[in-house]
Amino acid sequence: MNPTEATPADLLRSALATDPGRPLVTYYDDGTGERVELSAATLANWVAKTANLLQDELGAEPGARLAVLLPAHWQTAAWLLACAATGVVAEIGGDPAAADLVVAGPGDLDRARACPGDRIALSLRPLGARFPQPPEGFLDYAVAVPGQGDHFEPYDEPGPDDPALVVAGEELTGRELLERAGADARRRGLGPGSRVLSRLAWDGWAGLSAGLYAPLAAGGSVVLCRPGAPTAEEVHARRVASEHITHVAEA
Repeated sequence: MNPTEATPADLLRSALATDPGRPLVTYYDDGTGERVELSAATLANWVAKTANLLQDELGAEPGARLAVLLPAHWQTAAWLLACAATGVVAEIGGDPAAADLVVAGPGDLDRARACPGDRIALSLRPLGARFPQPPEGFLDYAVAVPGQGDHFEPYDEPGPDDPALVVAGEELTGRELLERAGADARRRGLGPGSRVLSRLAWDGWAGLSAGLYAPLAAGGSVVLCRPGAPTAEEVHARRVASEHITHVAEA
C-alpha cells in the first residue's frame, strides 16, 4: 500500500496519478454480452459525478448511512468510491429501513422502498442505460448523474478514522479498510500492474477486496465477471489471456 494513502478515496487518486489512461475496472456480463472498460480517468469522472449527486443534490453529509443493494458491477465500484470521497458510510446489503439513503438495482426495489430517505435506482442495463419506465418513488441514477459536475470537492474531507464501510455487519474505518486491502494484496501476491479477474459476489469482504480494494491498493486493476452469469470454461480461459490476467480470485 502506498504510505500516502490514508482513506479509500486515495486509492483512486493514486491510480490517477500513476496512469490516468490505463484500464482500471473492466466488467463482463456473459448473460447479456456486455463488456465495459473504464480507465482510471473515466472511473474518476463517474465517481465525481456520483459524489456531487450525493453531496449537492441529495444533501448527504459525512456519516450518513447508505444501504447499498447492488451486485458486483462497475457502477457499484463508482458508488463505493463516491461514498469514500464524501464520507458517506456504505452499508453493503444494509437494512433500508434503518438507512438515510438507499441505492438499489432492479431486483431490490421492493426492499428499498422501506428507506425513509432518498432512494436511487440503477437499471444495471448495458452501458448504464436508464430504466425504460422510471420506478415510482426512486431517482433514476442514469437520468440524474450525467448533469452532475465532473470534479468533486468535499465540504468536509473524510478522515482515516471516520467510518467508511459496513460489510457483513462489521464497520470499518477508512484506515482499517486500507490496512485490510493492503494485507489481502500482499497475501495474493499483487503488485503494481497486477490484473485480477474476479467472479466473486460483493456481499462480503472477500469479494469486495478481491474485486476492488486489494487490486487498487496494490496499484493494479480488476476484471469483474458478473457472479452467477454462465461462463464456459473456454471463454474464461480466452478472457484470462486476452485481458492479460495475472491473478484469478476464486475465493
